[in-house]
Amino acid sequence: MGFGAVLMWALLALLTVKTVPIPPLQLTSMSFVIGGSLGLCWVIFAGEAQSLKTVSWKIYAFGTVGLFGYHFLYFSALRLAPAAEAGLIAYLWPLLIVLLSGILPEERLKSGHVLGGLVGFAGAALIVTQGQTSFETDAILGYCLALLCAVTWSSYSVISRRLGQTPTSSVVVFCLGTAILSAIAHLGLETTVWPDQISVWLAVIGLGVGPVGLAFFVWDVGVKRGDIQLLGVASYAAPLLSTFVLVAAGIADLTWTLFAASVLVTLGAVFAARASQSTT
Repeated sequence: MGFGAVLMWALLALLTVKTVPIPPLQLTSMSFVIGGSLGLCWVIFAGEAQSLKTVSWKIYAFGTVGLFGYHFLYFSALRLAPAAEAGLIAYLWPLLIVLLSGILPEERLKSGHVLGGLVGFAGAALIVTQGQTSFETDAILGYCLALLCAVTWSSYSVISRRLGQTPTSSVVVFCLGTAILSAIAHLGLETTVWPDQISVWLAVIGLGVGPVGLAFFVWDVGVKRGDIQLLGVASYAAPLLSTFVLVAAGIADLTWTLFAASVLVTLGAVFAARASQSTT
């Protein structure tokens, strides 16, 4: 189920491209409204609405800050630094999940997990930078925000595992809270642009249903009940699969970096899987 989130995030780039020219924070708010509302319908029809009352406000605050914080920091980083370099730093989060999981009392971090994370990051680096990068000293604030973005999402994921008794239905509140905070940030930083084509609305709905909706619910299940180290390394498949989707849609070209990244991400996952299966 956790990897199901990675598969849905592979559609994020394509659907986001289809929503141009909606500003990013406005798009975040619209998508989370859809995702949170659908999640709320599921909670009500499943008879789990009462479970929302058992969750502490501190956990609701934690989850909302995690989801909103990641998106706000990511978009802020892109405003202040070159997209490729900022995106590369932000994609440290899967590796950080692997490393931070070592502090969990019930987890055993092995060298194979770390090696897999590093190899997977190398594959993601090829995808994000297309083999070319040049860090600029005047964009240091943007790079710092991108790093904080990676720390925010990895910390959210690892701490969520410690909150294993918290029902996944709580993600509904996380999503709706993120929608509200994103709307406030949008009104203060962006100019509202409403879609004028049905195809754009369909893309927004697609985001809310999948990558910015169901994905966060299955990710919650994955990090709480699955192999968190393997899931962290496997998350590097997201930018790789996302690029393949763009190629299939005719938006991106098939290049040697894509094949090289495929090999690296696959090797990283193999290293992590072997480490997870090992009893020594």
